[in-house]
Amino acid sequence: MRKLWAKITGLAILATLLLPELVAAAGPAAAPLVMVADTRKFTGWEAWWTNLYNESHFWFTVVTVVSIPIVGLLFGVLADLIMGAIGIDLKSRELAEH
Repeated sequence: MRKLWAKITGLAILATLLLPELVAAAGPAAAPLVMVADTRKFTGWEAWWTNLYNESHFWFTVVTVVSIPIVGLLFGVLADLIMGAIGIDLKSRELAEH
Protein backbone atom coordinates (compact mmCIF):
# COMPACT_ATOMS: atom_id res chain seq x y z
CA MET A 1 0.00 0.00 0.00
CA ARG A 2 2.89 2.31 0.76
CA LYS A 3 4.37 1.77 -2.70
CA LEU A 4 1.03 2.60 -4.29
CA TRP A 5 0.79 5.91 -2.41
CA ALA A 6 4.39 6.70 -3.33
CA LYS A 7 3.61 6.11 -7.01
CA ILE A 8 0.43 8.21 -6.88
CA THR A 9 2.26 11.04 -5.11
CA GLY A 10 5.12 10.85 -7.59
CA LEU A 11 2.75 10.98 -10.55
CA ALA A 12 0.90 13.94 -9.04
CA ILE A 13 4.15 15.85 -8.52
CA LEU A 14 5.32 14.96 -12.03
CA ALA A 15 2.03 16.13 -13.54
CA THR A 16 2.26 19.40 -11.61
CA LEU A 17 5.79 19.98 -12.82
CA LEU A 18 4.99 19.15 -16.44
CA LEU A 19 1.69 21.04 -16.63
CA PRO A 20 3.31 24.36 -17.60
CA GLU A 21 5.06 22.56 -20.47
CA LEU A 22 1.73 21.28 -21.73
CA VAL A 23 0.24 24.77 -21.61
CA ALA A 24 3.25 26.24 -23.39
CA ALA A 25 2.89 23.61 -26.14
CA ALA A 26 0.50 25.95 -27.96
CA GLY A 27 3.56 27.91 -29.05
CA PRO A 28 4.00 31.57 -29.81
CA ALA A 29 0.84 31.63 -31.95
CA ALA A 30 -1.34 31.43 -28.85
CA ALA A 31 -2.80 34.72 -27.66
CA PRO A 32 -1.75 35.82 -24.18
CA LEU A 33 -4.36 35.71 -21.45
CA VAL A 34 -5.74 39.14 -20.58
CA MET A 35 -7.35 39.69 -17.20
CA VAL A 36 -9.84 42.54 -17.14
CA ALA A 37 -12.84 43.49 -15.04
CA ASP A 38 -16.13 44.43 -16.66
CA THR A 39 -16.80 48.10 -15.86
CA ARG A 40 -20.00 48.64 -17.83
CA LYS A 41 -22.39 48.54 -14.88
CA PHE A 42 -20.26 50.36 -12.31
CA THR A 43 -20.35 54.03 -11.36
CA GLY A 44 -18.48 56.14 -8.84
CA TRP A 45 -15.86 54.48 -6.65
CA GLU A 46 -16.66 51.01 -8.04
CA ALA A 47 -15.86 52.20 -11.57
CA TRP A 48 -12.66 53.83 -10.31
CA TRP A 49 -11.64 50.63 -8.51
CA THR A 50 -12.26 48.38 -11.51
CA ASN A 51 -10.54 50.80 -13.88
CA LEU A 52 -7.56 50.85 -11.54
CA TYR A 53 -7.50 47.04 -11.71
CA ASN A 54 -7.66 47.13 -15.51
CA GLU A 55 -4.97 49.79 -15.89
CA SER A 56 -2.34 48.66 -13.39
CA HIS A 57 -2.30 45.57 -11.20
CA PHE A 58 0.60 47.07 -9.26
CA TRP A 59 -1.27 50.23 -8.19
CA PHE A 60 -4.42 48.21 -7.54
CA THR A 61 -2.37 46.06 -5.13
CA VAL A 62 -0.78 49.09 -3.45
CA VAL A 63 -4.13 50.84 -2.94
CA THR A 64 -5.71 47.63 -1.63
CA VAL A 65 -2.89 46.90 0.82
CA VAL A 66 -2.94 50.48 2.13
CA SER A 67 -6.72 50.78 2.36
CA ILE A 68 -7.41 47.54 4.26
CA PRO A 69 -5.70 48.64 7.53
CA ILE A 70 -7.28 52.10 7.26
CA VAL A 71 -10.76 50.64 6.86
CA GLY A 72 -10.07 48.22 9.73
CA LEU A 73 -9.03 51.12 11.96
CA LEU A 74 -12.14 53.10 11.06
CA PHE A 75 -14.41 50.11 11.73
CA GLY A 76 -12.65 49.48 15.05
CA VAL A 77 -13.07 53.07 16.21
CA LEU A 78 -16.70 53.08 15.08
CA ALA A 79 -17.39 49.80 16.93
CA ASP A 80 -15.71 51.23 20.05
CA LEU A 81 -17.90 54.33 19.89
CA ILE A 82 -21.07 52.29 19.41
CA MET A 83 -20.23 49.90 22.25
CA GLY A 84 -19.41 52.82 24.51
CA ALA A 85 -22.75 54.43 23.63
CA ILE A 86 -24.70 51.30 24.56
CA GLY A 87 -22.85 50.84 27.83
CA ILE A 88 -20.11 48.32 27.09
CA ASP A 89 -16.91 49.61 28.69
CA LEU A 90 -13.79 48.11 27.17
CA LYS A 91 -11.36 50.63 28.66
CA SER A 92 -11.33 49.17 32.17
CA ARG A 93 -10.93 45.48 32.79
CA GLU A 94 -12.72 43.81 35.65
CA LEU A 95 -12.55 40.06 35.86
CA ALA A 96 -15.82 38.25 36.37
CA GLU A 97 -14.13 35.64 38.54
CA HIS A 98 -13.80 36.37 42.25
